[in-house]
Amino acid sequence: MTTTHRRRRPISGFSLLELLLALGLGLLLSCLMLQALLAHGSTSERLVRLLRERTLQRRTLELIRSELQLADRVELGAAGSIPSSCSLAGRRPLLRLLTAQGSITYSLGSPPSSIWRGQVLMRCGPAFGLDGQLGLGEPQNRVVLDGLTTRGLDTTLAGAGQLHLQLTQQFLPPSGGPQTISSEADVAAELGMKGW
Repeated sequence: MTTTHRRRRPISGFSLLELLLALGLGLLLSCLMLQALLAHGSTSERLVRLLRERTLQRRTLELIRSELQLADRVELGAAGSIPSSCSLAGRRPLLRLLTAQGSITYSLGSPPSSIWRGQVLMRCGPAFGLDGQLGLGEPQNRVVLDGLTTRGLDTTLAGAGQLHLQLTQQFLPPSGGPQTISSEADVAAELGMKGW
């Protein structure tokens, strides 16, 4: 019986230097992936805000457009003969409408309480009933949109009997620079614009 002894190879492992290099590379990759996730979250936050605020801006412009259709007379800016039914509390009137149900004033200025962001667009006028029509009750002063810039709602004559409306909001997210969101609409003369 012959026995043969095989020679064993020494088991080789990683040296301390190799382990430290692998650990350093792993930490670097983890930091890069974390940074990419945070950037993706910030981008997602901005996109969600953009979609949400654009929807609110479209609704606001549609509200103004529908009330312009009901108006017998329209006046732009602070000067005008259509009286406001509510206290403006230092806010700047932008658009005054005279309807059969009463006067409607859109004004821009400081918010009535701290729950609102930035400048607010306020509507003073008759409330809407359950049927979606303007009522004949007491006028109400309500915030329509917040987060507006100092220009907020831009109302300009774009031609004979055409009104151009532009809403501009600005937000300061926790990360990144300011985010400006804007929407525009034109109201044509055939939509009941009178008294220019």
